Amino acid sequence: MLSSIKLREAARVIHRGGVIAYPTEGVYGLGCDPGCLGAVQHLVDMKRRSLQAGLILIASDMTQLEQWVCPGDVELKRMDESLGRPVTWIVPASRQCPDWITGGRTTVAVRITRHPVAASLCAAAGMSLVSTSANRSGRSPACTALGVRRRFGTAVDLVVHGATGNLGAPTEIRDARTGAVLRAMA
Repeated sequence: MLSSIKLREAARVIHRGGVIAYPTEGVYGLGCDPGCLGAVQHLVDMKRRSLQAGLILIASDMTQLEQWVCPGDVELKRMDESLGRPVTWIVPASRQCPDWITGGRTTVAVRITRHPVAASLCAAAGMSLVSTSANRSGRSPACTALGVRRRFGTAVDLVVHGATGNLGAPTEIRDARTGAVLRAMA
């Protein structure tokens, strides 16, 4: 588990508009404050990815997602049923959710993370985080802190060390309205 000192350092970096890398359920992720366009732009530039692709938000609990989403009863029920396993859900976006997160869509991708490091980072920052795999677009994601540094060097403001979960790949993505699988586990 992360020390409280490291968590406070990561929270400071996030609140200053920085980009961090950290372990998630499957691979290392890159994250930042979803409300900070400069941080999000830096993150997508690092990945060589377009803002129109949209981004995933992770949170330690649903309250951290409230400003970004407006799921109905069906979506909430599906999300509640999956809490035992990591699933990223496509849900209706709130009007406050910016296009740089949704990619201009009326939906947003979200996950309540149970990964101890990722959840602790959300809790320490007091917010949901952008979470995207630590890779350049079209390339394999990093599974270690060293892999992050090899891919991004000092472009990442802070690398949080820790073990990834046992998925070995990015999480499954499902449409919360229909339950359809949009990205299956490899």
